[in-house]
Amino acid sequence: MILSDQQILAEIERGTIVIEPYERSCLGTNSYDVHLGRYLATYRDAVLDARKHNEIDVFEIPPEGFVLQPGTLYLGVTEEYTETHAHVPFLEGKSSVGRLGIDIHATAGKGDIGFCNTWTLEISVSMPVRVYHNMPVGQLIYFTVEGDVENLYNRKPNAKYNQRTVKPVESMMWKNAF
Repeated sequence: MILSDQQILAEIERGTIVIEPYERSCLGTNSYDVHLGRYLATYRDAVLDARKHNEIDVFEIPPEGFVLQPGTLYLGVTEEYTETHAHVPFLEGKSSVGRLGIDIHATAGKGDIGFCNTWTLEISVSMPVRVYHNMPVGQLIYFTVEGDVENLYNRKPNAKYNQRTVKPVESMMWKNAF
């Protein structure tokens, strides 16, 4: 079941959902709007290797915006830091962003209970498009969970994305054994 606006507010009051900064005007009927953070990143290498630590170059979006180009994977980050302690958060792109030809995530739209961080966005575009810091980019939807949770994400010893950051984080696939 998806939480309604009133349920999201109640969970914020309980402390099971944390959104910083929080603005009441960003709360929709059953979602919360998130914004593009100050930083973008691109990978240094033209060919990425899943067994290698692929390094990124991080840069700040200038006040006049930045033009994203097709064929390049950009890593972005949400302006909002979030915590979820009792629900499963899903991040979806806003329809207005999709209508500009911007995809904000390739595969990582679902968070885990216990996820406490900003969200790294996997941004690709179908045509050149200028983006700006703090533009609305996605919406968080919260789902209820049945049953107890044994492994909260922020307590898993092998969780790869627990370090709090305001910058995009590159893939940590290389930390897996395969």
